Amino acid sequence: MLFPTLQFALFFGLTLLLHRTVPIRARSGILLGASLIFYALWIPPYLLLLLGDIGINYLLLQGIARGRYKKAWLIASIVFTLSLLGGFKYAIPVLEGVTAWWGVQSGTQPIWPEVILPLGISFYSFQIIGFAVDTYRGETSGKRLPLGRYALFIAFFPQLIAGPILRGNEMLPQLERGASNSRQRDIKGIRLLAWGLIKKVTLSDFLLSPFVDSVFASPGQVGVESHWVAIWAFAFQIYFDFSGYTDMARGLALLLGYELPDNFLEPYLSRGPAEFWRRWHITLSRWLRDYLYIPLGGNRRGLSLTYMNLMLTMLLGGLWHGAGWTFIAWGAMHGAMLCVERVLGQRKGVSVEDRLSWADAPRVFLFFQLTCFSWVFFRAENLAEASAFYSGLFGASGSTGWPLLPTLTVLFCMALHPIERWIRTSSTGSAEPGERRPLASALEAVVVGLALGVVVATSGTGAEFIYFQF
Repeated sequence: MLFPTLQFALFFGLTLLLHRTVPIRARSGILLGASLIFYALWIPPYLLLLLGDIGINYLLLQGIARGRYKKAWLIASIVFTLSLLGGFKYAIPVLEGVTAWWGVQSGTQPIWPEVILPLGISFYSFQIIGFAVDTYRGETSGKRLPLGRYALFIAFFPQLIAGPILRGNEMLPQLERGASNSRQRDIKGIRLLAWGLIKKVTLSDFLLSPFVDSVFASPGQVGVESHWVAIWAFAFQIYFDFSGYTDMARGLALLLGYELPDNFLEPYLSRGPAEFWRRWHITLSRWLRDYLYIPLGGNRRGLSLTYMNLMLTMLLGGLWHGAGWTFIAWGAMHGAMLCVERVLGQRKGVSVEDRLSWADAPRVFLFFQLTCFSWVFFRAENLAEASAFYSGLFGASGSTGWPLLPTLTVLFCMALHPIERWIRTSSTGSAEPGERRPLASALEAVVVGLALGVVVATSGTGAEFIYFQF
């Protein structure tokens, strides 16, 4: 059930109505029930998989929390969770690769059944592992955590299928206190929901996706200018798609009385790879840092091991996205950029909160281009297609002129990106709870109405979220 659909609007409207009218003590039960129904409406049998994953990991979590043999319980939780994730995500591709080789040798090749990846398994698996590790470290406690609250923490439907990846100390205190609704939260939630819909439905699906799909369907066969516009367009397509989902998820959660962390902070304004990973898919970046890079040794064991840890972290980050050489190449490219940045000494002193100046423009532009080059691996079906696309970028197919409408669309997206934080965070809802601002409220309603009108006008071209496949 996709967010920008009438089916989901009816589902969420009913859930919100029940959530706000039942007694406070029953609201968590309403949310848990809604989350399980939401997941079951996709492929009903996979709900049993989700429940089994939650139930077994809850029992293992209690072993960790009790403190006796807690390392063994932690290892069991990690192995069980990664086995499920790996079995569904990587087993069939690996077997197909082995049998393809065997078929060349023997002349026979078995056909493996197609396995549909359980929705959101990459995200909720990392959430399960992160909470188990935090409990083991004593950073949070699962000892007296009720099963229902743990299940809601894992299965909370606004963020279940594509994040943000939550930490226990972010969400569990909110679940323990219960929903907290206010006029300010409602306004912010509606604004995030409307802006997320515009980014996903209008910008990503309606304006950018058709041109990107057409060029990547025939890499190396259209003009060099179309290839350049296509990699810029895909950079914004995947950004508006994924960040649009996150904005909608955060908006839905706010309307239900809970606050989710932001996952994007204008990533294409980054001056280098380290800053990019503090702006792009922030909750995955911190997961890789806290549960992989630092346990591997981080930067504490000398430069050589630091570079190796960076490369290994990014390679595994690429594999998290999919079992393909293209994702490994994408991870390797980002790992190499992180290593080069350290070699050049440009990482120090750069913060997401630092104000950009015109002097930063060359670095921002250069790194944006490098990021776009890496996205080719992410978008291409295989290495051969990626190679053909790179050839097209550098003139293998000749010149056919700049495609006018896609070029103007990309320029519009580039101009929109620097002011997006203002669009997302500016609010007429800053007044005190008892203060009435009818004009501001009316303007807010008009803006949201226009935004939803644009979404309706451009609907019908929507597609699944790109990150659903992960």
